[in-house]
Amino acid sequence: MKLKPYPKYRDSGIQWIGEIPEGWEVNRLKFLLSSLESGSRETGGGSQLDEGVFSLGGEHINWDGTLNLENTKLISEEYYNSMNQGKLKINDVLLVKDGATIGKTAILTKKEFDKMAVNEHVFLMRSNKMINPKLLYYLICSDSGFKQIKLTEVGSAQGGINQDFIAKAYFSIPQDKQDQNAIANFLDKKNARIDALIEKDKRLIELLKERRTALINHAVTKGLDPNVKLKDSGIDWIGEIPEGWDVIKIKHIAGSCSMPVQTGPFGAQLHADDYVNEGIPFILIRNVNHGKINNTNIPFVSEEDAERLFMYRLKADDIVFSRVGSLGRAALVTNREEGWLISGQMLRLRLKDKRINRNYLVYLFQSKVSEEYVSYESVGSTRESLNTEILSNFISPLPPLPDQTAIANFLDQATSKIDKTIKLIEKKIKLLEEYKKSLIHYVVTGKIDVRGVEA
Repeated sequence: MKLKPYPKYRDSGIQWIGEIPEGWEVNRLKFLLSSLESGSRETGGGSQLDEGVFSLGGEHINWDGTLNLENTKLISEEYYNSMNQGKLKINDVLLVKDGATIGKTAILTKKEFDKMAVNEHVFLMRSNKMINPKLLYYLICSDSGFKQIKLTEVGSAQGGINQDFIAKAYFSIPQDKQDQNAIANFLDKKNARIDALIEKDKRLIELLKERRTALINHAVTKGLDPNVKLKDSGIDWIGEIPEGWDVIKIKHIAGSCSMPVQTGPFGAQLHADDYVNEGIPFILIRNVNHGKINNTNIPFVSEEDAERLFMYRLKADDIVFSRVGSLGRAALVTNREEGWLISGQMLRLRLKDKRINRNYLVYLFQSKVSEEYVSYESVGSTRESLNTEILSNFISPLPPLPDQTAIANFLDQATSKIDKTIKLIEKKIKLLEEYKKSLIHYVVTGKIDVRGVEA
């Protein structure tokens, strides 16, 4: 489909907007709204109430313009009735107005609940008769809208926008409501198709990840020979294993030292204020994925701090683990990462037994066997956590060393193919998202004419 520009353009009178189609006019945002409101939550509201009126906050608005209402937050019926503003209606445009996610936007096309309100972190914008509410939504979530919103942000650590932003934001729109409807309908249909493609690709990624996990789980517990005879491992979460395999606790293959999982208290205790632009890499949970350590967005600490925390330096062939959050993330330390530090979110395992293929063990820690054990044994009142004792007592299925090596080599090849496929699909999703973003921009700014065009 080849989209064309409008037949004629004229100067908008505003330098950064430039030319606009004939029949379009530039308006301040405030003249396109009948209302701009924000709400609130009562003390003791949010997730502490068992019943009441749904209170919508920034956490319920996704960056793609959809709403996720699963995380229920409530206000009492009495409090809702006392609110003078912030009560939601169909076609209200929602905008996160403070915090780290300023600019997230959505439109309420249907009400999942009879009564809904926004909290103090969200603006609702109600269009007036001058503009189609869907067009208003597309304008606000467009590049131009987002940039103008960010330009009005005030504050430093947790910035925000106030009601003055609607007097500072300018948009050009068709004066003919039928042309507005044509733009909104075109973008609705086109974006629905793009979103369906993205959702299909995301589901494919999930299936590939499930396939990856299943491959690992089968290989580290059943081996590679489909005809091998099996025996009961004696461990519920492991099940049957091939004859000739053993089960053994990690502390027994880590050597005879009293603390086989060596972390000091719990890795290096540093904070974001301690990070520097260059120095010694400092591994966080986010830097551990699929058995490897990546240096994307990795923080650094100074040579001085690294010297002080020398006991947390890594050696090649160490295995590092996430201690909290994404439990069970594990990676093998290579020569590249030797000398790097682990954070307080991590544990370190240093093996001394030469009968162990470290790659096999890392794959084992990515398996369902590890996941079920860690989930069962994890400790912590507010969130699951992993400690040295739990890791030391982890019971592992242990094949002979040649089998460990064969399994690790097989999984290296099999998971590499899956990971490459996932990256290609993720790249495709990114391109679709960029196309969608670009399409919205060109349509709502009048660069292309979609009147009479089938999406």
